[in-house]
Amino acid sequence: MGLAAAHHALEAGHEVTIFEADRVAGGMAAHFDFGGLSIERFYHFVCKADRPTFELMEELGIADRIVWRKTSMGYFIDGKHHRWGDPLALLAFPRLGLISKIRYGLHMFLSTRRTDWSPLENVNALDWFRKWQGERAYDLLWKRLFDLKFFEFADSISAAWIWTRIKRVGTSRASIFQEELGYIDGGSQTLVDALVEAITKRGGTLKLGARVSEVTTENGRVTGLVVAGTAQDFDAVIATVPTPFVSGLVPGLSPEAKARYDAIRNIGIVCVLLKLARPVTGHFWLNVNDATIDIPGIVEFSNLRKFPDTIVYVPYYMPQTHPKFGRSSEEFVAEAFGYLRKLNPALQPGDLLASQVGRLKHAQPVCEPGFLAKIPKVQTEIQGLQIADTCFYYPEDRGISESVRYGKLMAQAVADPGVWRAENR
Repeated sequence: MGLAAAHHALEAGHEVTIFEADRVAGGMAAHFDFGGLSIERFYHFVCKADRPTFELMEELGIADRIVWRKTSMGYFIDGKHHRWGDPLALLAFPRLGLISKIRYGLHMFLSTRRTDWSPLENVNALDWFRKWQGERAYDLLWKRLFDLKFFEFADSISAAWIWTRIKRVGTSRASIFQEELGYIDGGSQTLVDALVEAITKRGGTLKLGARVSEVTTENGRVTGLVVAGTAQDFDAVIATVPTPFVSGLVPGLSPEAKARYDAIRNIGIVCVLLKLARPVTGHFWLNVNDATIDIPGIVEFSNLRKFPDTIVYVPYYMPQTHPKFGRSSEEFVAEAFGYLRKLNPALQPGDLLASQVGRLKHAQPVCEPGFLAKIPKVQTEIQGLQIADTCFYYPEDRGISESVRYGKLMAQAVADPGVWRAENR
């Protein structure tokens, strides 16, 4: 989002400096060297609804780097694998009766056709699923996934939020029987590099390893930043840090404004990335509902983007206060690989070729019913200061497409704050 905002602000004729606390640009889309393989720290994929991504890539001259592949989804329930994600798979699924299957299929179909999410804004996802699909389908297909992603918040998640996830993936298909997802050739780093190149060519300045300690203000207007103990003057500031940092970063905000940022809760993530000598499944995404496996699923990324070896992401979402969050990387790798061996008993200890563990304390906003009313305005009470992170996309979930869309809007709003009145944000 920050890179996209800088790119569009430069296009509009502004002078731009980017301060990035990390040593690399790109945030959650950044890559790292995984034993000679350049890959995302946290997995990304492209859906056919991701128009802002396509428009930005066209503008940057890399539109031809989108690759589409036929993918599939599976479900592992109580020790057994089940094909999932199309009408035939649903009909063949042995764990639900015919009426439950019809209710589930109708709900998913109508969700992909829905265009107005506002009626779902104050609806609890738990109640929404139970109403449409029934108690049995909810308990079997959804409950454990919610429990292992949101823990104590699992019973209070917005139906509007989960609906956007269903619609985004559900409409990315080659046909009713075939899911089709995309990736950027070279990974998300291809887009990050193109943005950085465009920014520097236009005279923008990118400062890495530069942690901002304060956004300075005076008389209700932003005046600049403090970076490494040095004050720097700016006429406008766009902040894309996670909301939990905002209160400490902007002391000039009113107590009421700070309270709104502090009220937004986040789930952390420990994402285990494994390189294997053999596949785990034939699916890109495998949902897991098994009492002996404490993860909601795995992403077998090499079933989307081809690599010499099998690449699997094993995401552990959990509150930062959870006892497991502070465990060592070695413990997470051992547990995650043990789970993969339960999913595919043919895996042997020697099949684990490499591993990496990424951690974020603030990875997933908790979007409860009525969440829209909790989100502060992007244009803050301080003139010249805009703030947004991934929770501002609501009901959309985190992703590159919404990031670049918001980055563009924030750049436009530097000169025209009316942009946000039109967006009602």
